Amino acid sequence: MSLLRAIFAVYATFTSAALANCEADRILLTGEWGSVSFSVEIADDDAERARGLMFRERLPASSGMLFIYEEPHDLSFWMRNTLIPLDMIFLDTEGRVVRVHENAIPGDETPIRAGAPAVSVLEINGGLARRIGIDADSVAQHPAFGPDAALPCK
Repeated sequence: MSLLRAIFAVYATFTSAALANCEADRILLTGEWGSVSFSVEIADDDAERARGLMFRERLPASSGMLFIYEEPHDLSFWMRNTLIPLDMIFLDTEGRVVRVHENAIPGDETPIRAGAPAVSVLEINGGLARRIGIDADSVAQHPAFGPDAALPCK
């Protein structure tokens, strides 16, 4: 079994738990490609969002950071003081993926925009979104998206 298949097996284990519990420290993404769950740190205030994943030397494959904003807008991120490449998954108020920016370059200060109104961003290891299949047809499940989400918590 390849490492990537082993990682997916671990994700599958967490996926059913995420659907049942819908906990604040987990996010589920699903699409035609299947489902995956990540353990997430929440960044929902100015200080946490400003720091993000800066200065981290690694990020476990099954982990990420979920940035949550009060109102949707064309969010913009950069990689200042970020040491690892990241995929940025921009999500709208219903938890639908509006854009995936792959492999943001460590240290690059070029703004990375959602390109559409978004209320949150999930950052995961660079290249992982493509390997899994996460794309603009994917949907996320997390309590932050509320009862009107495309994939509401149960």
